[in-house]
Amino acid sequence: MTQTSRRTFLTKTATAATVASTAMALPAKAYSRVVGANDRLHVGLIGPGGMGTGHCHALNQLREPNNLETVAVADCWQKRADKAATLVGFPNVYQDYRKVLDHQEIDYVTIATPEHWHARMTIDAMDAGKAVYCEKPMTHTLPEAVQVMAKQKETKLPLQVGVQGMSDDSYISAREAIDGGMLGQVVQAQIEYVRRYGEQGPWRVPGLDPKMPKPEGLNWNDWLGHAPKTPWNPNHYFEWRNYAAYSGGIATDLFIHRITRIMKACNLLYPKRVVGMGGIWQWEDGRDLPDNFEMICEYPRGMTVYVLGTMSNRVGVDHLIRGYRGTMQFTNTGWIARDKDGKVLGEHKKTGAEDIVLHHTNLHNHIRDGEALNCPVELGMAGVAAVCMANESWRSGRMMAWDEKKQDMVSADALPSSLPKVSETN
Repeated sequence: MTQTSRRTFLTKTATAATVASTAMALPAKAYSRVVGANDRLHVGLIGPGGMGTGHCHALNQLREPNNLETVAVADCWQKRADKAATLVGFPNVYQDYRKVLDHQEIDYVTIATPEHWHARMTIDAMDAGKAVYCEKPMTHTLPEAVQVMAKQKETKLPLQVGVQGMSDDSYISAREAIDGGMLGQVVQAQIEYVRRYGEQGPWRVPGLDPKMPKPEGLNWNDWLGHAPKTPWNPNHYFEWRNYAAYSGGIATDLFIHRITRIMKACNLLYPKRVVGMGGIWQWEDGRDLPDNFEMICEYPRGMTVYVLGTMSNRVGVDHLIRGYRGTMQFTNTGWIARDKDGKVLGEHKKTGAEDIVLHHTNLHNHIRDGEALNCPVELGMAGVAAVCMANESWRSGRMMAWDEKKQDMVSADALPSSLPKVSETN
């Protein structure tokens, strides 16, 4: 099968459904030899809106060097679907994403929709035998992440989560240095995603009329999906990152980029405890997610990670990992580690980048040759766990903890404490 092109394989197979079931039964390495090997990769795009337009440009750029063909696109707003079709230049345009999945020749789909659709579309794509590139966060909620991870393990189909910063080799290089003892025992990390918005605040569209009628050709019920049914609302549609029904706001849209970097560098998965704090402090405009936010995660290896996320001030903090022997600082060109006296312990000049083209290419190489994914399902789920726990901490006013048995978050006081007991003295 290694020497057989995908088209030849299909010719020798009774039906395309048999191909899908065969791929599902194979491990990822073997799957890479069936789908796309020595032949053109066929792609479907679901959700060609804001970020989806970026995917259109990336797929265009990769068409020749990566032997790629975009076969179909879908969006619940016909205007957006048609615009993407013009941009990418392909004939199959739909409003119903499931029709993209009906194309047997498609090897993988790119999902760039609002967060509340990520899980359902990813699972449906895998059930249709497709590999998936799903924009961050992998899912909107933690239970959905558990379901997606289970489906990926069941089908063995590739899933690349769209945290494009994982295609910057600084973090895997940092991990190797840390594992090698360069920093000694690592105890703390800090990172941020800060912005300074204008009068309208995060993710508001300047000049948007709240009485704007629903655009012609937009299927509002399909856009809502399983979210609470509500009459047409232009703020919800165009500014969905401000509402918990569709997004996790700062935590899931921005922090997921940052926390995943530290997780990869320090070999972290599920946090032990998480606290999230912030509020709607500056833009009380009907949003129900914080406009300023921060979180602290404690991990079982014995370290904390702090993430700052003010949207009112763009002055950030250095991106650091602190250890007993030294401190690693991430820069625009890679990282440098110094000891307490300033002596350089090591440094790395990055060759990758936070780049959507590189992230797609990594998935292509995985499908064809079994190259390790830069942001696989395990990392995607662990990132969702951290940011969802932070949001729940903010909403509930409680510290959240990870329950390994339940594979879910619980209130920290619901689990036995591992803190040392303090004896009372008179």
